[in-house]
Amino acid sequence: MNRIIKPVHKLGGTIEIPGDKSISHRALIFAAMARGRSRIRNLSGAADCLSTLSCLRSLGVGIEKISDGTIEIDGRGRFGFKEPPDILDAGNSGTTIRLMTGLLAGQPFYSVITGDKSLRKRPMKRIIDPLNSMGAEILALGNNNRPPIRIVGHKLKPISYTMPVASAQVKTALMIAGLLCDGTTTIIEKYQSRDHSERMFRYLGAEISGTFPRIEIKGERLLSSDIFVPGDISSTMFFVVAGLLVGDSEISLNNVGLNPTRTGCLTALKQMGADISVIPDKSRNEEPLGTIKVSSSRLKAIKIGAEDIPSMIDEIPILALAATQAEGKTIITGAEELRFKESDRLKTITIGLRRMGAAIVEKPDGLEIDGPTPLRGAEVDSFGDHRLAMTMAIAGLIAEGRTTISGFESVNISFPQFFDKLTRLIN
Repeated sequence: MNRIIKPVHKLGGTIEIPGDKSISHRALIFAAMARGRSRIRNLSGAADCLSTLSCLRSLGVGIEKISDGTIEIDGRGRFGFKEPPDILDAGNSGTTIRLMTGLLAGQPFYSVITGDKSLRKRPMKRIIDPLNSMGAEILALGNNNRPPIRIVGHKLKPISYTMPVASAQVKTALMIAGLLCDGTTTIIEKYQSRDHSERMFRYLGAEISGTFPRIEIKGERLLSSDIFVPGDISSTMFFVVAGLLVGDSEISLNNVGLNPTRTGCLTALKQMGADISVIPDKSRNEEPLGTIKVSSSRLKAIKIGAEDIPSMIDEIPILALAATQAEGKTIITGAEELRFKESDRLKTITIGLRRMGAAIVEKPDGLEIDGPTPLRGAEVDSFGDHRLAMTMAIAGLIAEGRTTISGFESVNISFPQFFDKLTRLIN
């Protein structure tokens, strides 16, 4: 599907942000592992989260829709899942396939999980190797690195594992497996990744000790509970940058998750001179949330290094767009992990923004962007990547002329309401 975006001269209004995709995945899987019925509210309706729901249903989990965004899950306990009758399909979701593999590694049955063409290109050795060292029997294509993944579950043993990459998906897969062990699993990180799993596991009664860089989790049962999913800060950032770049704009974004391991992009934009105010609200299930207010701003270039990347890993494409309008040269390094997302985001964001006239250079581990540079409307490709599609849409708002984005349906992977929300700010 093509989407045409025309330039605008002002944005205004208030919108509610849908539930966080990362937290929604965890809420679904952790509630399924608990004993008893859990209610999850403000659940993300993203296609990725629907993939997790589908996999859980195939494992015998009872799921009841109460209303839009609210479901109840009858937890099976740690070892109460059923062998799936068919191959599990994770769709486009890296979170689904990696977290489910951690769960399936300790179940007493055989299973196979795969995904779409894009997901079958993404690296899985990073979870398969440590899970096999815990006693699982897992095989995959391409030297144990590409889906489909074949899993023969076994009784797992705890390990101490130092993470070679900053990845909350890998960390969470190992934490899930750690809950299925007798004893204590230790995970050590070089750079801190998002900590939604630690927070939710504690909320559901798991025994977790330590903080970054070293956490320990003991194998034990989880308790069912009510879970509220804060708004997705990664989705929020598209509107934040839109409000900064479109002149004479003032917008408010409500119900936004403000987990400090996810607010790196906000910090970077403030360093660039952005007029952003954050109004905290009360925390829900150990996750802070609040309102973000944004006014159009003149920006200046900054440098972003490897230690900054984990807290803004999903926001680099929209941050790159902001950099095209900042005074000076913005330099981003240590971001090679972006090459293993739904697309090679260092390459695809460079192609898209350069086509619109940006002065952007792709580097092996990052980007260099000179600004400010006027953008022009163009025909651009989403490359099947939801975050690229939304970034190009925001770019179209400030470009001269019409921008046409092909493959715009990819936004449904994370934010199916994106265009409707954007239209409300335009109107």
